[in-house]
Amino acid sequence: MARLSGKTALVTGGTSGIGLATAKRFIEEGALVFITGRSPDSLAKALSGLGERAIGIRADITRQEELLSMVQTIEDRAGQLDILVMSAGISEHSLLVETTAEHFDKTFDTNAKAPMFVMKEALPLMPSGASVVLIGSIAGFIGTAGYGVYGASKAALRAYARTWTSELAERGIRVNVVSPGPIDTPMFDGASDAVKKALTNLIPLRRLGKPEEVAAAALFLASDESSFIAGSELCIDGGMAQV
Repeated sequence: MARLSGKTALVTGGTSGIGLATAKRFIEEGALVFITGRSPDSLAKALSGLGERAIGIRADITRQEELLSMVQTIEDRAGQLDILVMSAGISEHSLLVETTAEHFDKTFDTNAKAPMFVMKEALPLMPSGASVVLIGSIAGFIGTAGYGVYGASKAALRAYARTWTSELAERGIRVNVVSPGPIDTPMFDGASDAVKKALTNLIPLRRLGKPEEVAAAALFLASDESSFIAGSELCIDGGMAQV
């Protein structure tokens, strides 16, 4: 039996990488899946490969009016939201001495502020038994030169999971974090072979992860198989930050 049969899910940033792989896996498991993206072209391309159980919403979730429209669309089309996966995010290199207010605001608006308000606005649609999966990063608890702002924005998601679990437990809503290590996604397309090799050498399993491997973890936390897991963090990093 499909693990998400009859469920409705929203995957923000669902047009590529981890978000797209998660949307695909959820659909395979029986869910109706809404995906968001900023680019109409990227959204159309993603939808063409997901099939009829996928619904695209063009939205920049850092913009309140577009966020509210997204939630309204889900209410109109599905009535409720059983699973929320926050996958939209950005990562840009900036050493401390180079960091600007613009870099900080752009990173936190996308990675930390938007998930907060998506959660707030979507909450009225979420019934008892709903599951929230935040896509964090091991950068949230390790120090990587040039990624201090990014790491701090992902650490905020870990804090959200703890706080929201405390606040929402009585409503039967679970919140957890999946924290990937280096994953072979379009985010790495611009990285040189030397950079990829250096990262791989830091991973005990000696390879980059696959988006599908993160999607499998998101599926577990979204499904009833993880019904007694709340406020936790599951690292998908090949052991990079674990040993």
